[in-house]
Formats: sequence, structure tokens, C-alpha cells
Amino acid sequence: MEVSATFLLSVLILALLWFFSGKNTQKYRLPPGPSPLPLIGNLLQMKKTAPFKSFLEFSKTYGSVMTVYLGWQRVVVLVGYEAVKEALVEQADDFTGRAPVPFLHKATRGYGIGISNGDRWRQLRRFTLSTLRDFGMGRKGMEEWIQEESKHMRARIRTYRGESFDPTILLSRTVSNVVCCLVFGQRFSYEDKQFVNLLAVITKIVRFNSSPKGVMYNIFPWLMERLPGKQHAVFAKVEEIRDFVKTKIQEHRDTLDPSSPRDFIDCFLIRGQEEKENPSTEFHHDNLVATVMNLFLAGTETTSSTIRHALSVLIKHRNIQDKMQEEIDSVIGRERCPNMEDRKSLPFSDAVIHEIQRFLDIVPFSVPHYALQDVSFRGYTIPKDTVVVPLLHSVLKEEKQWATPHSFNPQHFLDQNGNFKKNPAFLPFSAGKRACVGESLARMELFIFIVTLLQDFTFTCPEGPDSINLIPEYSSFANLPRSHKIIATPR
Repeated sequence: MEVSATFLLSVLILALLWFFSGKNTQKYRLPPGPSPLPLIGNLLQMKKTAPFKSFLEFSKTYGSVMTVYLGWQRVVVLVGYEAVKEALVEQADDFTGRAPVPFLHKATRGYGIGISNGDRWRQLRRFTLSTLRDFGMGRKGMEEWIQEESKHMRARIRTYRGESFDPTILLSRTVSNVVCCLVFGQRFSYEDKQFVNLLAVITKIVRFNSSPKGVMYNIFPWLMERLPGKQHAVFAKVEEIRDFVKTKIQEHRDTLDPSSPRDFIDCFLIRGQEEKENPSTEFHHDNLVATVMNLFLAGTETTSSTIRHALSVLIKHRNIQDKMQEEIDSVIGRERCPNMEDRKSLPFSDAVIHEIQRFLDIVPFSVPHYALQDVSFRGYTIPKDTVVVPLLHSVLKEEKQWATPHSFNPQHFLDQNGNFKKNPAFLPFSAGKRACVGESLARMELFIFIVTLLQDFTFTCPEGPDSINLIPEYSSFANLPRSHKIIATPR
């Protein structure tokens, strides 16, 4: 009875907060939007399996800048390339805030580069970008790491001897090892049980975040914390990753040579020692743990899922796979590893890889932004503490920007002469000051790994190409492609 009374009192307080916050925002000229219900906002009008599609429907009535309510959280949604570019690029300083997404906030305890704001974010982002570049991100050194990892990947695929297999875990190991080289200074054996277990944990976390329960947690965290359910098991899994990261950090402390940093963790620890007398330093243990978790998780799942989706697309569209292989054979051959210089001579392959990213649309909402103060935008006021969603789905699938937005079409990135053609609306990594810090690394991985795979293998599936379903298994925070068993036939 006491719990029920507390719960009802909480609901009453929240209803009152909703009422008075609504009164308070009448002084603002908010963007238009559908009328919300108390407490639940516009949730009943949202598609559970693909909520971002509901935003597109709303925009037909309310325009490219609109207000919706997820629960009692006010959200301003930016729809289409022009609105997203204007906010994130032309008014970049107004939209640098990152929303305190409840799941991410609890997972990182509010620390790290992912959802931090203000001076903490500025310091950590500047340090992270410069350190990753020093260790070769986007440069020759990183290219060699990726090429080396591609050899391990190909060797493992050959062990299947033309038998069908699920590439999910293999691709996660391959991509994650590149991040591990940067962050931990080591790669892990594909048989390493702890490594394999952590990758399975990452997959579970990302799937939960894109499931209806994950969405509910981010909208009603106070309620989901008090209800039984999968969310509690998922946070226990997050702690497994935290413990692994903390162990690696301690190993680095014990063997640190300040004159010879080996990786990201060493560089962070050295910076922390340099600023140990600064009481307001951001280079402390909590930020290191959270930032390493950010890099480890984000650098593993998105890129490996994109490559997995690429294989499904190439099986489904065998003519495209054949054409890529012809181009690769004529430019690189089958003996040497591809490098980033080859991209200029492989316009069709480059176009296909870009189209794979556009078509998958892996983070349709982007990671939500946040108004850190009142923001004026297109004649409206976005009040402080409003979540801002730059709907990347609406950019990557906008009819004004793409000839056939809902079909897989590499011609989107080719001119009439077959040369590669950029499109400014290609924003899978978002844009502006909060664009993905690992963009150059991901681009390099996608190109080298996909080209390497097609050099050595032809991909099919046991049930034939018609059995491949390109509709994502989960469509919410992330569009997660379905798993298919595939056959890699050596060429």
C-alpha cells in the first residue's frame, strides 16, 4: 500500500509539473506540433516499430521544425537537409548541447565525451580527436592496422570452407580489434573468451536501446527503474564492460612510461598527471572510464553492423557485387591489400559503400541534441532544456536530395560519366561540432574491409538472394540489420 501511495503521489506531482511547465512555455513561440496528452505526450500517435517514421508523418502537417512530446519531455524535431544543416552547421554554437539520454547517462554516470556538455565536452573532444589522430586515425598508421586485421578476418572466413556461417560475431571481432588497438594498445585473439563475451554484451545493449523497452526507459526512466524487466539485466551487462575497462586502465597505470605513450589510455593518464594540481581538471578517472566505454561501444557496433548489412545487400544484388569485383580486380588485383589511395580509382565501389550507409541509415535520430539556453531558430524559440532531434533519416531519405530515396541505388553517388559524385545530404555521421569523432576511422574501415572481402570471396546465402530481408530487425535508436547465414566462396 505504501508503494502504491508513493507511486500515485509521484504521478500527481508529475502531472502538476506538466501543467505548470505548459503554462510557462506559453510565453515562447514554439514550433508547431500535434497536441499532446498529459504525461504521455504524443506517444499514442507514434509507431512503436519505427518511431522516426511518425516524425515524418507529423512534418507533412507541421513543417520541417516541429514540437512533439515524448512523455512530458519536449522535443523539437528538425526534418530535412536544409533544417538540419541550418541548425548543426550554420547555427553550430546554439546546437552543441547533448541531451542527457537516461540510458546513456546511467551507463556512463554522466561522464565521458558522449553526452557531456560545456567545458567538459570541449576539453574531452579536443583531446580525443588530437590523440586519435596522433595514433593514426585517418592516416597511414591506422590504415596498416586495418589491413593487418583484414588478414585475420580473411583467414577466419577461409576456415569455413564454403559452409554457411553467421558473420555477426566475426565482423564485431574484426572491427572492435581496430578500436582496441587505438584505445588499449592491443588486439585480441578471435578465440579470447572474455573478448567474445564483451562483444555479445555490446550487441545486447544496442539491441535493448533500439527495442520498445529501451525507448520506454529513455522516456520514463523513473518508472522503468521501479518495474521488473530486462532493463535491469542490461545495466548489469553494462557493468561488465565497465569492469573490463577499469581493469585495462589499472594495467596501464601499473606499466605507464610517460615518455612513451602506447595508446589513448596512456595519453589520458599522462594528461591527468600533468593536471593533478588543477582542482577543476576533466582528466580524471571517471571521465577516462566513460570515454573509453564510449569509444569501445560506438566504435564496434555501428561499423560492424554496416559491413554486415553490406554483405546482405551484395548478396541481394548480385549484379552489383559482380561489378564491384570486376572493378577491384582491374585496379588492385587479388594479391595486395587495398589502401585508401585506391578509392579514387574505384568510383563504383566507393559509390556502393556510400549508398550502403545511406540506405541502412543506421542512426535515424542521430544522438539527440539539447538546448543549453533559449535558442532562436527560424522565427521560433526553442526553450532551454528542450531535446533537439536532427532527424538524419529525413536527410538520408529525402526526395529532394535523392533520385530514388527508398531504393538501393549506387547511381546516387555517380555522375553521368561514372565518376564518384559527392552529395552534401550524405550525413550518416551527423554534422557540425557534435559529429561522430570516429568518422574518418569508420570510413577507412568500411572501404578497406569491404573491398578486401570482395577481393577474396564471392558471397551468397543458402536459401538464395530472395531470402535476404533488408528491412532492419530493430528500427528505433538504431536501425539494426537482420542476421543472415551466408556462404563465402573463395575466388
